[in-house]
Amino acid sequence: MRLRALLDTDALGLRLLGGEDELDRTVRGVMTTDLKDPSRYLSGGELVLTGLAWHRDATDSEPFVRILAQAGVAALASGTAELGYVPEDLVLACTQHRLPLFAVDESVAFATITEHVVRQVSGERAGDLAAVVDRHRRMMTSGPAGGGPDVVLDLLGNDLDLRAWVLSPTGRPVASPKAGGAVLPADVATKLAAEHLAAARTGRRGPHRVTAGGATYSLFPVRGTGHRPAAAGTGRSGAAVRDVRETVLSDWLLAVEADAGDWADERLDLLHGVTQLIAVERDRREAARTVRRRLAQEVLELVQTGAAPAEIAARLRVAAPVLLPGLGAAPHWQVVVARVEWDDTRQGAAGPSAGEADGGPVAQALLEEILVDPRSSGTEQSDRIAVAHAGGEAIALVPLPAVTAEHDGTETGILADALLEAVRTPLTAGLDDDGRLTIGVSAAVHSPEGLRGALEEARHARRVAAARPGRVCAAGHQELASHVLLLPFVPDDVRRAFTARLLDPLRDYDRRHRAELIPTLEAFLDCDGSWTRCAARLHLHVNTLRYRVGRIEQLTSRDLSRLEDKLDFFLALRMS
Repeated sequence: MRLRALLDTDALGLRLLGGEDELDRTVRGVMTTDLKDPSRYLSGGELVLTGLAWHRDATDSEPFVRILAQAGVAALASGTAELGYVPEDLVLACTQHRLPLFAVDESVAFATITEHVVRQVSGERAGDLAAVVDRHRRMMTSGPAGGGPDVVLDLLGNDLDLRAWVLSPTGRPVASPKAGGAVLPADVATKLAAEHLAAARTGRRGPHRVTAGGATYSLFPVRGTGHRPAAAGTGRSGAAVRDVRETVLSDWLLAVEADAGDWADERLDLLHGVTQLIAVERDRREAARTVRRRLAQEVLELVQTGAAPAEIAARLRVAAPVLLPGLGAAPHWQVVVARVEWDDTRQGAAGPSAGEADGGPVAQALLEEILVDPRSSGTEQSDRIAVAHAGGEAIALVPLPAVTAEHDGTETGILADALLEAVRTPLTAGLDDDGRLTIGVSAAVHSPEGLRGALEEARHARRVAAARPGRVCAAGHQELASHVLLLPFVPDDVRRAFTARLLDPLRDYDRRHRAELIPTLEAFLDCDGSWTRCAARLHLHVNTLRYRVGRIEQLTSRDLSRLEDKLDFFLALRMS
């Protein structure tokens, strides 16, 4: 803004005392000081406000003004509350150094002037940045030469002092500002993603404001250019609900470390423009997945139609360089199966009944996100997983470096227990109370002949995961060799009757007496019936443990020294 504009604002109470020829100077900021030498805090272009506390006699004015002029400040504004007037020696010094001088009426607070200048300067800088963003958008739409979203985040930091990050639906950093090395803590990113998904599922318009890690963030959705918002008035029913589900679980978000609640419309429009610019990069990465998806679809069709191993091997040889470049030997492969199921009956929705809506595309997008290498970041992020979808489920073909012949392969590749550890919280928020994500993971196979078995193994593991409580569950091939393989296929009414007969007497007793018989039973079985180890784990005397176990046997008419009764209790606890 120009100095001349300050005089045109009556509410600021400024009176020009000198420097009329310099009123076209640009004001880039404002600073209040009563130091004799404020040079260390000046960068040029400021309107300096002073209450004259530094002024003791006429000899103080010239050195003070000389310092301001050498620093390149735009003007000086002097308050009159301290002396009741502006000293003549200060007016002469400003005239000598060609520094415009204003008198501030004592009824006007410096904070009023500061707020006005900051608002005007910020709006102009936002307008300038908007032009830069527009040019950058045109560059990105014509090719990758624009530099990607990292450059846009640096523009926000440099021009508006806004730190911002682009996050995936699971809180994975897609882009971060390179300038200043600002790092968003993983727990904060996860919370922001979860809060964003939860807010988006309610239909609230962004930006969403969230407090995390002691700071306030404003969250702006980044939607692909093909996104179609739900029609007005459709609420959370029918096709509108499914549209929200399909987009909210795949959209990126822009997290800005600031409270956008009191932002001017110009700044909000700028940030929305930034999200549109980032959406171009999102669409480009989505298009890059087309080849990998097609490869996965072709391999899947060959496997499911019983094609000859040689034909499948030929297709895998084509896929390997795309999915795992630079691999010297033929890789091993894992199969991961995911399914997203919706319960429309909870929303009273018309259309498909519970679970019938096609969750394949949503599961495909989530599986691609979950399987991204967490060790990579930014535009160099590893994204080499081939995922197809068919029949409502997503199927991923995951390449692994070949293991040595001596290795049994049991710990190679993806482990189901660790797969969802970092993403469970945000995905649970995104699924809300009407959706489930279940995942099954196969063992690694080293030949095309093993892919059909791996696919069935992953599907079976997913059914085991589906039998567990929770919105987001996964199971691995290791669990198919234990008793848990049988539990998901016991009818629900049989499971309830079995567990109630054994455990309800203990639960009732615990509720009345706070005896902790159920935790004692779990610990006793986990310690393989060892009295000393179980007593040590529970921090009890062995005699106290024996009393509790005796009470369990008395209430259930079972004998915990018998293997059959131990097994019954063990299964009842697993099925409860």
